This record gives sequence, structure tokens and C-alpha cells, in this order.
Amino acid sequence: MEQNTINNSAVANIQANKPKRILFANFPADGHFNPLTSLAVYLQNEGYEVRWYTSVTYAAKLAELGIKHYPFVKAKEVINNNFDEAFPGRKKIKSQLKKLVFDMIHAFILRAPEYYQDITDIHKTYPFDMVVCDCAFTTIPFIKDKMNIPVVSIGILPLTETSKDLAPTGFGLTPSDSFFGLKKQALLRFVADKIIFRKPNRVWRKIMKQYDINAAGTNLFDVLVRKSTLLLQSGTPGFEYPRSDLGKNIRFIGPLLPYTINKNRKPWYNRKLAKYEQVILITQGTVEKDIAKLIMPALEAFRNTGKLVIVTTGGNGTAALRKKYPDDNFIIEDFIPFNEVMPYANVYITNGGYGGVMLAIQNQLPMVVAGVHEGKNEIAARVGYFNIGINLRTESPIPSQIRDSVEKVLNDATYLSNVKQLCNEFGRYHPQQLCAYFIGEIFKEQMQVAYN
Repeated sequence: MEQNTINNSAVANIQANKPKRILFANFPADGHFNPLTSLAVYLQNEGYEVRWYTSVTYAAKLAELGIKHYPFVKAKEVINNNFDEAFPGRKKIKSQLKKLVFDMIHAFILRAPEYYQDITDIHKTYPFDMVVCDCAFTTIPFIKDKMNIPVVSIGILPLTETSKDLAPTGFGLTPSDSFFGLKKQALLRFVADKIIFRKPNRVWRKIMKQYDINAAGTNLFDVLVRKSTLLLQSGTPGFEYPRSDLGKNIRFIGPLLPYTINKNRKPWYNRKLAKYEQVILITQGTVEKDIAKLIMPALEAFRNTGKLVIVTTGGNGTAALRKKYPDDNFIIEDFIPFNEVMPYANVYITNGGYGGVMLAIQNQLPMVVAGVHEGKNEIAARVGYFNIGINLRTESPIPSQIRDSVEKVLNDATYLSNVKQLCNEFGRYHPQQLCAYFIGEIFKEQMQVAYN
């Protein structure tokens, strides 16, 4: 079931008999934590007892949400997304490919047994009935196979499962269905598994063997998807490449976005909005600290122009940017709620964070995307493939690239038309309600098995 048509009586029957205890868990990074917060609050309001295992980074936010927090104990702590500090030696790696291999092993794979130890300890005092986690939480197969507890993973980035119709995930390549295109994609899948990611795959298989877990795929990504009881994918089919071999445990749920707390304040507004006909919104998220990559060239591109440029820095270099770029057509802030500023914008310039892209689609906002690392090339590739914006295929564009791309998006109605169409598709999904339905179905099946 992928759309929002849900039999309310079926939901009521499931909820009347549902187990109450759900443990949320996530890989310690903002993009893996934030999207799950809206679902956790929704399930809590529906009567489930929700608790959360994650980094101390999120302790304050969980306290604000009224959710009990279990911090990492045996698992290596990563604070405020600082992986260079958590993993000595990472900062010295210059090659992005080598850094990716390092991260797969040290940040993801080697942490799986540690998460498992913590979670088994939690279960002794909080006997949870299900785990809900992000799709990159590497302890999924441990929980499913060793603890015999269902795991619902949330796709907080584009689908990572291997497909015979696609290039391997992480390459940022759009699909080809020609004879030579399919051959090339098959060769790249072989190269990725057997050569590029040979070491991470070897380490992963060794750990799986050590814990007597049957690896249900050739690589880390496949195992995490296929071992999930269900993978609930944020987004819709219209923003995912067509696959003839889509996993049977995958369901699209629409855009699952972070929970926002209503602080009873006035919505964001700036008087400059009334002076300009065209508004450009720029961000490179909170994790990327180098403002010279995207923010500065974008500001250079639109100095003293007739376009209002709104920049959210995530707290990185705000004061310095204001000093360097005092132009009247610039607004530079640490943070502005995107759901409040996006309705005013005409183009969104971003490094390709998945949540921001989802929100831009919801606001019918075409994009210019400059992202490559941390999987952002896959998101940028989809923006270009579905023609809802322009993929610059670089993390460090020059001002002329940005300016020309923005002008093209503004002057070609195709981009706006396509993003409107995708927005309409998004509107047919109700993510939290769908998730609750699928979770209830799992519990219902369990109860039927136990009863029989």
C-alpha cells in the first residue's frame, strides 16, 4: 500500500490491540535523526510508548519532545556531527573516495556490534516490541536475526538497494535502458562490489559471519534494506528511478520531514520581500562548514542585481558573510524556518540535503543543486533526471555557473511545471499516517501468528 487511502476501521482495529513499546534509533547525524522526529511524536500521540537510542547530541531535542533518551554507552560517541574528531586519522585523508571507504568501515560497519550491545542492554529494562531506525543504522540485521524483533527502517535518502536496472548507489549516475547502458551499469556494479568497496564489504561479511547472521545481499546497503521488516521510503515513486526489481518490503510514504515545535511566534517575514520580484534561497545545510564552497560564489553571482538573495548559514560564518556582503539585496541569517521562507522563493540553491529537497518539492520550488559527497550526488542526480532543477555536478561551482543556471531555471517553465506535478504527487501521501498503518500491520501479523 503506497497511497494515503487507508481503511480507518482497519487502523482502529490494529491500534486497539497494538503493543505499546517502540525504540527509535539512528546513526548519529542530523539528516538521520531529524526526519524521524515527526514520526516519533505522531506514534507517541497515537498511544505508543516511544523511547530513543542515539548520540548525546540529540538529548536536548528529545527532552523537548518528551521522549526518553538512551545515550550511547558501548558505542563510540560522535558529537555534533564531528566525525573528524571522533575518528582520528580521518582528517588526514584527502581523497574523497578513500574517505568514503574509511567512513563505511569506521563510522558505520564497526559500530554495528557496539550498537547491538547497547540495545540488548536497553531491552533488559525496556522490553521494546519494535525498533524504528534510519536506513543506515547498521544494527538492523542484529536486531532482526539475533533478537527476533521487527525493524522498520526509514529511507531518509534515495533508495540504496542494488537494482539490475541501475548503476550502483553512490556514483550519482542516472539510469540508462539502452543495451550498452545496461552493460555499463552491470560492470560498474561489479567494480563497486569487488574492487572499490571490496574492503568494507569484506569487513562487513566478517562481522556478519562472526555473529552467525546470513547476509541477505552482496553489500552493506543490500543487507540493511533486505533485513528490514519493512523499509518505509521518504518520497514517492515520482522521485525515484524506475526499477523492475523493487524489494517487496519497500513502501513509499511521501516526504517524511522533521517535527517542528510551535513556539507561538510570528512567522518569519522581511520587509525586503516587498521590494523584489524574484527571490533566491541559498543553503548548504548545517554539516558543511566551508562557506566558500557554495554560499560565497552564490552571493558573488548576485551582487547588486535585481534579485533578493536569502541565505541560511546554519550558524557557519554568518557575521563574516554579513561584513563581506553588506549588499541591500542580501539577507543572511543563521536559520530561517524553510516552510516559512520557501513560499516566497523562486529558486532554491542547495548542496542537496534530502530533507531540504523534499521540502522544496512540497513548496513547488525548482532547484539548482551543487552536491557530491555524503550521498548528495544521488539526490542531485535525481533533481536533474526528473527535470525539477539543474544538477551542477560539483561541490564548488563558480559564480557564473550558478548565475547561468538560476537564469535558466527562471526562464524555462519546464522546471516549475515538473516540480508542481511532483508536488501534487507528494500531496496524495500522508507520511505519519502511512507509517502508523504499516507499523500496525506488522503488529497485527505478529498477534495473528501468536494466536494461531
